[in-house]
Amino acid sequence: MAKAIIFDLDGTLTDSGPGIMRSAKYALDKLGIELKDSSKLLSCVGPPLGMTFPQLNVPKDKVEEAIRYFRERYIRIGVDENEPYPGIHETLAALKKAGYPLYVATSKPEQMTMHVLKRFKMTDYFNGICGATMSHERETKHDVLAFLLEHYQVEDPVMVGDTIYDVDGAASFSIPCLGVSWGYGKKRDMLDHGAVAVVDTMEELKNYFLK
Repeated sequence: MAKAIIFDLDGTLTDSGPGIMRSAKYALDKLGIELKDSSKLLSCVGPPLGMTFPQLNVPKDKVEEAIRYFRERYIRIGVDENEPYPGIHETLAALKKAGYPLYVATSKPEQMTMHVLKRFKMTDYFNGICGATMSHERETKHDVLAFLLEHYQVEDPVMVGDTIYDVDGAASFSIPCLGVSWGYGKKRDMLDHGAVAVVDTMEELKNYFLK
């Protein structure tokens, strides 16, 4: 049984997709890169941009420039093109009331993570909040989880996330991962990568831990 819960942010706690995808498109436009299939922008939600921009035809030597353009728009506009998923406040409150220490581990830069959580009045639910660094020193889900586990006494955690990056990052520390289907990953992919289960509703998420 889990004694602590670690949440991903984008696609798990909040629907950040529109701001991320519009900012990625802005970066591609600034570089003069045409993307014929706009659905590919979905790949930018979740993993580090350094991993996803090359998949969007950004040359390796232009990736850092693309990230700068992305942040140019995202910090100014995109970070607020975001909404908490319905029922997440009630779910977090119930889990905290039941005695679970709650944490956030996200590959979104920590400064932006705090902005989002403060805006939606979520910070008080969490015992610790860890994100990536702008310098790429801490970038992947593995990096962020390593930092979290080093700096907090997290006992027997379960990761909750919406993509294979959450499942794989958690697995690198032998942490089980519970997938959620309302985000930006695919249910089958998460199960194939070893998610213990995938829930479809907030009620199922809450009941998984309170059963």
